[in-house]
Amino acid sequence: MHGTPHIVSDVMTRTVVALARKSTFKDIVRTMQRWKVSAMPVLEGGSRVIGVVSEADLLPKEEFRDGDPDRYTQLRRLADLVKAGAVTAEELMTAPALTVPAYATLGQAARIMALHKVKRLPVVDDEGGLQGIVSRSDLLKVFLRDDEDIAEEIRREIVAPLFPAPLDPIRVEVHDGVVTLTGTIADTGLVPVTTRLVRAVEGVVDVDCARVSPRRRPDLDPDLPDDGTSAQPSGVAGES
Repeated sequence: MHGTPHIVSDVMTRTVVALARKSTFKDIVRTMQRWKVSAMPVLEGGSRVIGVVSEADLLPKEEFRDGDPDRYTQLRRLADLVKAGAVTAEELMTAPALTVPAYATLGQAARIMALHKVKRLPVVDDEGGLQGIVSRSDLLKVFLRDDEDIAEEIRREIVAPLFPAPLDPIRVEVHDGVVTLTGTIADTGLVPVTTRLVRAVEGVVDVDCARVSPRRRPDLDPDLPDDGTSAQPSGVAGES
């Protein structure tokens, strides 16, 4: 996919292990162990995501198994104490579910994960139906993109429109995702714009525009100081 951002549906896992509302505590633990997952969506009607059960939702049962917490803990961790007594997915789940639409960009999904400190998100359609699941590792797949593929997109989508007639051809080199631009341009004000656009290309790790330089004015007389003014005669010819 060239010239357009990848979206969540491009990288998500489409085979998802999910739970019914009435799944029991032990069934949930068995399923997590079997499929080696740490969280699962809870579905209603076979497809609509209504919540998520994670290992964090299960741990209070073990944490508070040995005794009653003090009054301070009861007030501070009421939600965890409720989950300690839960026996079904409906009682354990975090709801409403934190989800992401299939058409969201990878950047949008990454921001949701970072903001809410989660490792994965159920992917849903416009009706809330489960489409897949996307994890942090899925979002990092864009950094496996081939260097020449990245360079070609930058040449076509950024360099060609911004510098249609450069004084010196703008060269684009990419090594391990690091982009280096080299050349001579008339308007150095375009350098920050170019840097931002290149950095936004998926798969780019860093950008180096230090070798993009402005055109130098011709040095008409190297013996005169280049102060931007023309030399003026100090007197009138023939003056004594």
